[in-house]
Amino acid sequence: MSDYLSVSSLTKYLKLKFDRDPYLERVYLTGQVSNFRRRPNHQYFSLKDEQAVIQATMWAGTFKKLDFELEEGMKINVVGRVQIYEPSGSYSIIIEKAEPDGIGALAIQFEQLKKKLTEAGYFDERHKQPLPQFVKKIGVVTSPSGAVIRDIITTVSRRFPGVEILLFPTKVQGEGASQEVAANIALANEREDLDLLIVGRGGGSIEDLWAFNEEVVVQAIFESRLPVISSVGHETDTTLADFVADRRAATPTAAAELATPVTKADIISWISERQNRAYQAGLRVIKRDQERLGKLAKSVIFRQPERLYDGYAQKCDHLTSRLKSTVEQQVQQASQAQQLLNQRLLAVDLERNIRRYKERIEALKRLLTSQVTSQYESQLARFEKAQDALLSLDTSRIIARGYAMVQKGDKVISSVTEVAKGEQLSVQLKDGQLEVEVKNAKKENI
Repeated sequence: MSDYLSVSSLTKYLKLKFDRDPYLERVYLTGQVSNFRRRPNHQYFSLKDEQAVIQATMWAGTFKKLDFELEEGMKINVVGRVQIYEPSGSYSIIIEKAEPDGIGALAIQFEQLKKKLTEAGYFDERHKQPLPQFVKKIGVVTSPSGAVIRDIITTVSRRFPGVEILLFPTKVQGEGASQEVAANIALANEREDLDLLIVGRGGGSIEDLWAFNEEVVVQAIFESRLPVISSVGHETDTTLADFVADRRAATPTAAAELATPVTKADIISWISERQNRAYQAGLRVIKRDQERLGKLAKSVIFRQPERLYDGYAQKCDHLTSRLKSTVEQQVQQASQAQQLLNQRLLAVDLERNIRRYKERIEALKRLLTSQVTSQYESQLARFEKAQDALLSLDTSRIIARGYAMVQKGDKVISSVTEVAKGEQLSVQLKDGQLEVEVKNAKKENI
């Protein structure tokens, strides 16, 4: 029986072989996703081809880093390590990296992200900002060495000299490009002197333009306070930045033209036209006023100006006469009233009135003193009566007259029914306290 192995021993041996095999430490596989159902954390599914199938595990950290949505039936390329799971004796591949298989890998990522952002409303027209008609300063997020910035400077200088251009030097392809583009868009939005922002680069392959398909760039353009014109690649190239931008330009020159919709020559022509229209309108106003002045100069009022104040002079004389008559009448009435008051004042015996009022005051004082004294004596009698009643209830006074107060604990005993034989009682006398024991408790019939 020593030649027989246990299942666990064989499985451990095979696992040791798997772990030490250098060819299984890093495995590159191509297969079709099967039995995939998205789970909250780690993902478990199968990879298969026409002749075989292998179980696959993708940890949550790896799954979150994927640039595409894993789907049932999708053909993918994976990098990982092969291991044996001892409890079941099955082997599987632990996936460390995955990407869609074939030339269309980036196209799949593009369509998946486009669908996601469309459903989130990033490309809705209601979020688009209008471009300003007149700009003073334009920000440009692009490479400082490319043709994009030169074309924009040339076009803006030709169309509207004097407009400033502020370049935000930016890496537009390769690793870290998307983060740099997004950071410079945010930096431009922190400035208060910019009216517009152009984001772009020259043409290239889908890999070259991929930074402008990254979600971080789309998010930065969507959150931009400044209106954004996207000019990425050639006319046939389309990126997610084009969809989310407020306007899309096929070329850098077209972007500069969108940024300066009105040229300096257009403004000068518009000002000249308005100036001429204002001049003609002024001439018409002057001519009309001259005609009105001529008619007024021939009016009877100007030839005989005294007609303007004849009526007012008469009205003034009338009002003056009325005022004089009214004042004389009021003075006469006031004089008569004064004489009448003087006569009444002389008729009054002042000393007699003063003496009468003094006598009345003395009488009121005596009455007040009498009432106050009566009230005081009444209240004092009530107080003394209440004081005597209160003192009669004072137990110390009762005891002082020869009585005693019996207590059981804190309770005052008023009946023999409240005590029993053998209980300890306290007897309070006028000069001290006794502690006694009940020998007998007998109730008398009363």
